Amino acid sequence: MGILTFSLNVTLNGCIDHREGIADEELHDLFTGWMDEAEAMLFGRTTYELMEDAWPAVARDESAPRALREWARKLEAKPKYVVSASRRDFPWHNTFRLEGPLEDAIRQLKEKTPGGVLVGSPMLSAALEQLGLFDEYRIVVHPVLGRGPTLFPALDRSRRLELVSTRGLASGVMALHYRCPST
Repeated sequence: MGILTFSLNVTLNGCIDHREGIADEELHDLFTGWMDEAEAMLFGRTTYELMEDAWPAVARDESAPRALREWARKLEAKPKYVVSASRRDFPWHNTFRLEGPLEDAIRQLKEKTPGGVLVGSPMLSAALEQLGLFDEYRIVVHPVLGRGPTLFPALDRSRRLELVSTRGLASGVMALHYRCPST
């Protein structure tokens, strides 16, 4: 069975608005490496639509910066699963809609994806955290005090995690990798 890994950018005060971070080549290379380690990606509808609107064009743009183009091309090729109650048509290459109750659908996805699944959708991630489905967390903390929605605003319980690794980037960003003790 594959593992489910939460992966997202966050500011020092917990803001998860993607416009608040430092999106340089080193950061894109970091996320591309994490994506390479997973067999599939999982998104909520809103995040998927943001990705769908931007990244396919970057994948085909020969003048795009190397790190962005590499991320986009690999994302294009990677299986992408989407949780959505309202949308059924996903024309972006290699995209599939998850069916059924969320907890059952995620457990089935983990079973059929031994290489693991990387999740980067704030609202979906909050629901998955409430269900206790994450095995790992890869959180990138930016040296910014941001404005906007925050990470996991309504947890109903605490969860202790084990530190796997840390990595500092030249921009001052810290990449943190945690594992759930039961994993």
